[in-house]
Amino acid sequence: MSAEPRVEPTPSTRELHDGLGEEVLAVGAPPVPTATDARWGFHPCAAEGSDVDRDLDLVHGWMNSEHVAQFWEQAWSREKWAGALAGQWAGTYSRPYIVSLDGEPFAYIELYRAARDVIARHYAARPHDVGYHVAIGDRGRTGRGLGGQLFLATIRGVFDAEPDCTRIMSDPEASHVGARRMDERIGLTLLGEYELPHKRTALYVFPRSAADLPSAR
Repeated sequence: MSAEPRVEPTPSTRELHDGLGEEVLAVGAPPVPTATDARWGFHPCAAEGSDVDRDLDLVHGWMNSEHVAQFWEQAWSREKWAGALAGQWAGTYSRPYIVSLDGEPFAYIELYRAARDVIARHYAARPHDVGYHVAIGDRGRTGRGLGGQLFLATIRGVFDAEPDCTRIMSDPEASHVGARRMDERIGLTLLGEYELPHKRTALYVFPRSAADLPSAR
């Protein structure tokens, strides 16, 4: 029997590599969020092993659905997504997760170290800051207020899993009115709009306490 072809990891185009302090690099990968509410589950998205086909098919299908593709702009081939997931596990900058709701797959999230991301050029980042990107894949369950619940479950789960994390960052497209309203509805603070290499973003933060609210640059 021939071996499965090796997937070549694809690095993120958002990750910073130059000028990072030792304290930033020493932090390691974002944590697995704690399921503080029994309805939600966070499953590391496999890039190898027995679950890889299941998870890859799910993410690939979601990313090629119209309601996700118009904002993520990552309606890639299955092979390209395989490389992107492998690339996240090859380093410590980001981690991919499948989020379940009541035991059923619901969304895909990527957690990333914000101090190692392009958004760090626009605010005073701390080494343990975590950012999130969310895609609600289950189109039939959108428009029911579940997106805000998912965001809050992710935020609370990260804070619970990593006590040293004091800020959760969100950087939706500046034109994505729905995502911005959701961030604001659940209590995130807008730091401003900024030009990133790949988009104009509205940069939001959810601090652990008022004292942890960062300044913009």
